Amino acid sequence: MTPRRQKRLVIVLALVLGLGATVGLILYALNQNMNLFYTPSELINGKPDGTKPTIGQRLRIGGMVVKGSVERDPKSLRISFKVADIGPSVTVIYDGILPDLFREGQGIVAQGVLINPTTVKASEVLAKHDENYMPPEVADAMKINHKRLQYTEEQLQGK
Repeated sequence: MTPRRQKRLVIVLALVLGLGATVGLILYALNQNMNLFYTPSELINGKPDGTKPTIGQRLRIGGMVVKGSVERDPKSLRISFKVADIGPSVTVIYDGILPDLFREGQGIVAQGVLINPTTVKASEVLAKHDENYMPPEVADAMKINHKRLQYTEEQLQGK
């Protein structure tokens, strides 16, 4: 191999390795910042494909605030409340000022970190803007969970 071809080969290999490293780092960074959406039922029971979030994973959870579950700390801005869809509820802990539209019985989406299998420490809480609106992800997930719940009830009854 001539020195000129050898030099070209080294340059091409360096470019390919550099491009590969760049793509790998981008994918790693995107994976670290990805927030998967869960309903309370999916968080506890797992998604239909069997995946469950791990402790410390960043995620978004959406559902309705359970009536009578809001507990405020009188000495700070810390608040905890339960969020449910059609199944079990999940506790959300938030330290900050809640949106004006936040109240019991309303739909919310919280973004945060899973600190134990049924508790999310939220960094952001979003409230829906009117009584008829529900985020499409929440509505779809609730429909799927409702169908799955009906199916299991029919199985239990032997139909």
